[in-house]
Amino acid sequence: MEPMVEPHHKIESLAKCDIIGCDETADRSFSVKRIEAAGMKLSDVKGGSAHLCKTHYRDFKKKMKKDRDLERLGW
Repeated sequence: MEPMVEPHHKIESLAKCDIIGCDETADRSFSVKRIEAAGMKLSDVKGGSAHLCKTHYRDFKKKMKKDRDLERLGW
């Protein structure tokens, strides 16, 4: 039996959350465009991806739920 492979967006380093005012350790990373589309305010991020802590990841999932549902209806 093969070991489970972690999702590619799981963070293994000790990066900090990129949301303004948050100093928690990052848990996941997503594209800056997707996070900003959810209405979340990012600090100065260099590159195409930003890090989210567990708390902000939950908020991100809730805000993007409607978009995911609409994308599925297009199939």
